[in-house]
This record gives sequence, structure tokens and C-alpha cells, in this order.
Amino acid sequence: MSERERAREPEDLGRLFVERANAGDVEGLVALYEPDAVLAVPGGQVQGSSLIREFYAGLLADGGQFAPGVAQSALRKGNLALTSTVLANGKATAEVARRQPDGTWRWLIDQPAL
Repeated sequence: MSERERAREPEDLGRLFVERANAGDVEGLVALYEPDAVLAVPGGQVQGSSLIREFYAGLLADGGQFAPGVAQSALRKGNLALTSTVLANGKATAEVARRQPDGTWRWLIDQPAL
């Protein structure tokens, strides 16, 4: 995939995550995050593209599939947005996204429901 769809709205990020994760597209997942983003992982957190890439490569190695949840409307304040998705198991994600200079959105902080 040479030209990936970019998140035009913060709510697009969750949908793009599920599509890319189910396609096994680790680089596509990393592209949803700012280069210095923080991702909560079991036992702590990782920061930066290389560690986020490493985490998702391991997570997707077994080929598991991700079911889409119900995206909540983003709560916005200027160039920041709080995004969240409620999953079928009742768990919820929470993320902070930031508008990029080109008007698209990327996650800066991600608390997935692992």
C-alpha cells in the first residue's frame, strides 16, 4: 500500500486502526501515531515509532483479527481531540489525537483496551 488513507477527522483513527491491524499492516499502524507518541502496553508503556512498530509486529504476528467497536464522538479542544471506542466486550479505549499541520489527525497518546 503506497498511499495510505489519512485520518481527516479524529474519529477516523479507530476505523483505520482496525482495517490496518486486520490486514497485518504494521507500518500503517505506526503511521497513525506521531513519531514520539506514547502507547500503553501490558506492564507499562512504549514511546516512539520504533518501539510502537516493535510492539505491533509482535501483536500481529499470530494473525489475530480485531473487531470494530463503537466509535464515540471525539471531544475536541483546538488541535487536540480525545477519542474513544467501546468494544463488544464492554472495554473502552482512550486516545489523545492531535491535528497535524496538513489538517489530518494522528494519535499522541493511546490507551488501548488490551
